Amino acid sequence: MTARKVKKRARKGAKRRPARKRAVEKRQVKKKPVSKRAVVKAKMPAQKKPKEKIIGIVTHYFPKVRAAAIKLKTPLTLWDNIRIKGHTTDFTQVVNSLQIDRQPITKAKRGQEIGLLVSSRVRRNDLVYQA
Repeated sequence: MTARKVKKRARKGAKRRPARKRAVEKRQVKKKPVSKRAVVKAKMPAQKKPKEKIIGIVTHYFPKVRAAAIKLKTPLTLWDNIRIKGHTTDFTQVVNSLQIDRQPITKAKRGQEIGLLVSSRVRRNDLVYQA
C-alpha cells in the first residue's frame, strides 16, 4: 500500500471486526407466596351489574321507514322500555308502535316476528333487552 492510501484509510476509520456478544446470564426472580385471601380478592368484581333480560334479536332493518323486524324470545307489550345493543348500536327507547304483518297490535307473544319503529339505525343480530 502506498502512503497516500494509508492516510486515506486512517481518515475514514479502519474497518473493525464486530465485537463478540457475550452470553448474558438471566437472573432468577424469586416469587413470593400468595395467600388464598389475596387470590379471592383479586377475582371478585368491584360491582355486579344487574343482568338485562334478552327480549329478542333484530332480523332486519328498513331504513326508509326507520323500522326493525325483531324475532321475540319473550312477550313484549306497547309502552315497554327496551334497549337495543350491538357492535355499533346502543340506545334505549319506549315501544310506541308494534306491528305484525302491517297490522298494529298491543301485545306480542314469544316466537313472533314483529315490526317496531326505532329511533336510531339498528343492524342485523343486534340484541334487544328489557330496560
